[in-house]
Amino acid sequence: MIATTGKVNLLGLTQSQLESFFESIGEKRFRAGQVMKWIHHFGVDDFDAMSNLGKALREKLKACAEIRGPEVVSEDISSDGTRKWVVRVASGSCVETVYIPQGGRGTLCVSSQAGCALDCSFCSTGKQGFNSNLTAAEVIGQVWIANKSFGSIPAKIDRAITNVVMMGMGEPLLNFDNVVAAMQIMMDDLGYGISKRKVTLSTSGVVPMIDELAKVIDVSLALSLHAPNDALRDQLVPINKKYPLEMLLAACKGYISRLGEKRVLTIEYTLLKGINDQPEHAEQMIALLADIPCKINLIPFNPFPHSGYERPSNNAIRRFQDILHKGGHNVTVRTTRGEDIDAACGQLVGQVLDRTRRSERYIAVRELQSEPGAAQTASNRS
Repeated sequence: MIATTGKVNLLGLTQSQLESFFESIGEKRFRAGQVMKWIHHFGVDDFDAMSNLGKALREKLKACAEIRGPEVVSEDISSDGTRKWVVRVASGSCVETVYIPQGGRGTLCVSSQAGCALDCSFCSTGKQGFNSNLTAAEVIGQVWIANKSFGSIPAKIDRAITNVVMMGMGEPLLNFDNVVAAMQIMMDDLGYGISKRKVTLSTSGVVPMIDELAKVIDVSLALSLHAPNDALRDQLVPINKKYPLEMLLAACKGYISRLGEKRVLTIEYTLLKGINDQPEHAEQMIALLADIPCKINLIPFNPFPHSGYERPSNNAIRRFQDILHKGGHNVTVRTTRGEDIDAACGQLVGQVLDRTRRSERYIAVRELQSEPGAAQTASNRS
């Protein structure tokens, strides 16, 4: 655990929360805008550097507040320009943040939890178990750290970070309030001024919170689908047993319809060799998504130790994509980026102090399965 100071961390406060804070210490609400600019536009964490604040106010702030982001443990740069930061959060666990440059766009992939409770079978984060939700300061702090690393000012046209995706470690909708607050700061002109179309939340399917999300914010939505039928999705994405596809897709369709403006749902589909990459799976997807405005992002599986899964061949990937195209869908295949620094999709693991002990059980099962004769023994038991 990282020691706390008892001071209010201003980094994770939205504009309205910061206005309330200044009122609570007997100051004018407009101070919130001044301080937000210093924090998020210029990366300042020292009140003495805030030159448009009087000395008395700076001293007051130093006594009761702080600006503290996660601790940067390491920063790695891939041969393709991808960057990965490992940061330590208050629980003592480490999470990962990834920056992917592509053309004139720079996308930051942000984590929402230390570990993940959902246990998707093909995701390395899920196999680490779950430790804690990140605070709003720890979520937006990842954007703050990356922005400072580039020396980028959000208000400028040539900003380094143009898009943010909540697709890092964890299920964002299970850390609802903190993630929403962080996304509000991302979109606020006093924060990072990122368009609502360029802030995307990805979910594995926490249906009640999709409905709640539509009431408070209008970011883009991505669904981690990964299977075109309930039987297979129950195996790959266990939360499907609680919120099956009919219920889930109805919630997603409702969310998109509320947004209007010709917004579409992004479908994420990790291709696993021999598991969900066959022509019949593509045909099932066409039928499943027939009445949902969407674009499909195919993600060839990125291997990690003990996963038990393999990446399909390029021919199998193209075949799957072609079938979806012929079915009338807009389909892209995600280019694997940052694989040499373990920053590719599905590879983020951080260093989770696992409260669930899932990682121990997972490794033990995989080791048992790899022993000679294990497959025959399992077959005999069935």
